[in-house]
Amino acid sequence: MVDLRQYTLHPGQRDTLIDLFDEHFVEGQEVCGMHIPGQFRDLDDPDRFVWLRGFRSLDVRAEALKAFYYGPTWRAHAEAANATMVDSDNALLLEPIQLGPDYPQVSAPRTSNSTPSVITGMVHPAEPGFEEHLIHDLLPTLGVAPLAIFRSLSVPNNFPALPLRDDTVLVWFARSPDEAAYRRWEGQVLRLAPTSRSQLH
Repeated sequence: MVDLRQYTLHPGQRDTLIDLFDEHFVEGQEVCGMHIPGQFRDLDDPDRFVWLRGFRSLDVRAEALKAFYYGPTWRAHAEAANATMVDSDNALLLEPIQLGPDYPQVSAPRTSNSTPSVITGMVHPAEPGFEEHLIHDLLPTLGVAPLAIFRSLSVPNNFPALPLRDDTVLVWFARSPDEAAYRRWEGQVLRLAPTSRSQLH
């Protein structure tokens, strides 16, 4: 399962948060039992930072978040990180429907020498029957091989210190497709530029 997190930041503060995140919060969270497969600049909003955080199970989620947010790395850098943020509550808890071969494993490299790319994400309202329509009709028609497809995981939030959205959605990511084709669909289009230490790029 993953959290999809979209942070609204104070103007001009995104690179400050990214520097903190890439230097301290990637390994700082992974040593607590989480996986950070991707972190991104939103190309359409200079004050939005988007990232993914994975967990092996719901029980692991609770313990890993406690270990990180009550641990030394967050205590050392929380004030500086929080000072960049207007809102950090836009978060979805998702379970995978499909993970493509290019979706990063925990051991995937983190390198600053990756070829720049754009990841497109779509967040759709999950109307009845839309999941099957998306997978079997829409994406194949557009020639899109998704990196990953997720659906909302409707369970109680077992770390209530971090709120979660309660809407039901489908979310998918693909590498550098023509995102203009998706703007006629209902939902949020994300055009994302990976940071230098994002595994997903």
